[in-house]
Amino acid sequence: MAILPRTSLSLFFFFSFSLYRVSSQPERASFPPRGWNSYDSFCWIVSEEDFLRSAEIISHRLKPYGYEYAVIDYLWYRRDVPGASTDSRGFDVIDEWGRLIPDPVRWPSSKGGKGFTEIAKKVHGMGLKFGIHIMRGLSRQAYDANTPILDTTKGGAYEESGRRWRAKDIGIKERSCAWMPHGFMSVNTKLGAGRAFLRSLYEQYAKWGVDFVKHDCVFGDDLDVDEITFVSEVLQKLDRPMLYSLSPGTSASPTMAKDISGLVNMYRVTGDDWDTWGDVAAHFDVARDFAAANKIGAKGLLGRSWPDLDMLPLGWLTDPGSNRGPYRRCNLNLDEQKTQMTLWAMVRSPLMFGGDVRKLDETTYSLITNPFILEINSFSTNNMEFPYVTGTKGSIHKTMAHSQQSRKCLKEVASRTHILGLTSCNNPKVNGWLVQALDDLDQICWKENLQSHEPLCLYKRKPLLASDEQLIYNQGELHLLASDGMEFCLDASSRQKRTSKELKSSSFSPCRSDANQMWELNNNGSLISSYSGLCATVNSIDANVGNSGVRSWIATGRKGQIYVALFNLNSVKIVISVKTSDMAKVLPGRNFNGTSCHGREVWSGKDFGKIEDLISMGVEVHGCALFVLNCP
Repeated sequence: MAILPRTSLSLFFFFSFSLYRVSSQPERASFPPRGWNSYDSFCWIVSEEDFLRSAEIISHRLKPYGYEYAVIDYLWYRRDVPGASTDSRGFDVIDEWGRLIPDPVRWPSSKGGKGFTEIAKKVHGMGLKFGIHIMRGLSRQAYDANTPILDTTKGGAYEESGRRWRAKDIGIKERSCAWMPHGFMSVNTKLGAGRAFLRSLYEQYAKWGVDFVKHDCVFGDDLDVDEITFVSEVLQKLDRPMLYSLSPGTSASPTMAKDISGLVNMYRVTGDDWDTWGDVAAHFDVARDFAAANKIGAKGLLGRSWPDLDMLPLGWLTDPGSNRGPYRRCNLNLDEQKTQMTLWAMVRSPLMFGGDVRKLDETTYSLITNPFILEINSFSTNNMEFPYVTGTKGSIHKTMAHSQQSRKCLKEVASRTHILGLTSCNNPKVNGWLVQALDDLDQICWKENLQSHEPLCLYKRKPLLASDEQLIYNQGELHLLASDGMEFCLDASSRQKRTSKELKSSSFSPCRSDANQMWELNNNGSLISSYSGLCATVNSIDANVGNSGVRSWIATGRKGQIYVALFNLNSVKIVISVKTSDMAKVLPGRNFNGTSCHGREVWSGKDFGKIEDLISMGVEVHGCALFVLNCP
């Protein structure tokens, strides 16, 4: 398939984007935010020189297409020296108040207490907005140093109840970030000192000139509603507008989003997305669920909020957790890349490009600036999965003649697996755990039929306390074991930053004494994590997401056009068909009986002319087709 030329549509999109900029002024994130993030190409080792060079290219090549944010991802405060890594300890740079500041070797302009002020000025001078990644709560380095806390209202150390408060008074060591346990921990927001510390962070970011914060390890498995709520309150009071983004979103659900979507502007609903087909395919169910829950463009922090399917790992990349800059090409083939761009557009996910813009090839550039993709992403409405889709391995003519049988032709038997997941405790589906008494210990079993020979059960025991820990647990807290031994206990969140292709939402690891492995069984049958406040549930999924069939999405354009996307998630080429008459079932007020539509497919550039009743096209393995329909 050829990439659709942009020349005939450039003026159209520039006009569209001018409307985007004007109309986005009254509220924050009026449209899905768009920009570039350093993570996919540099991991954590990006330098000032590399970042500013990238921002300059973005300003010239991507800003005209709405890519307005240049974001430094995590660990900008970590020294890039031997021994330093994504979860190392003791390599961070902090100020006298325990606040992280840029490593002056990697960021020379930060010397003299300037922080990111100079970089923000340069980025703003390019016509862009400046963003940074931040972690939850308090750094382990500040905790170990027991630094004093800044009271920004008085300009000195925070004092209350006749004493000066320090980092160890507010840090909750038992609630360390699950995927970076040596790096960060939660802050007690019930304490005035805890709130003062968080306030001092965001006021400092505002002074630096930050326009966008990506707040990590507070959502999904690591949900911390208290910190999200307080940070949102601080951001509302700042003089400087700042978009608020949450990351990551492993185990995120629409029910969970009810608690936070109104407090933020975008929030990740998946784990890290990388350049594998499994990662792309894993987003379809998640996207469907958040669209069905009317979360796309819902009320957010001083504007709107957007479920975020994560960055676009296209072009020239590095690897997750690497101490190495960009060195390889994207592993997705061109059809898979088109599928990713089309899904992100139809879902109206924020578009944050992750590839190295210094080596931005023409194919990747055409993908991320395709005017139809950007138009749909910014302005479409009624975005939802369209269930009335059929597919067959036969020819187009056979599909048209036997459309009622096409589901049978397509059906593939996929193996199923049952996994432990985490979701909001408000979800009634979590109340499914029962105690089964044994001779010497009890089991906690999921009561629903799993269609297997044995029920899913966990062994419960009182937690083991390490000899050097002085921890006090609630009476009901317990460890959950995979077997009747004492070796492996259930984690509320894994010890690494997981990607969406890793199917298990919970895992077992050697038993420890921290809150990540503490659980409490409530009388209503819910099993709550002491670490995240989320409840455990059991889900059934396809073991092989690559053979999950055909999908379709539908949306309407601002001029009445209809967008229909067809996706082939199978490992063979499929002819996918949609009846135009079925579109009336999901688009109220539209009647397609006896009318015809004029259709064009975006990626091939093919004009289908008049379409009477059936949209049908052969779609390549892991590929897609995107139709723009004009119907009277």
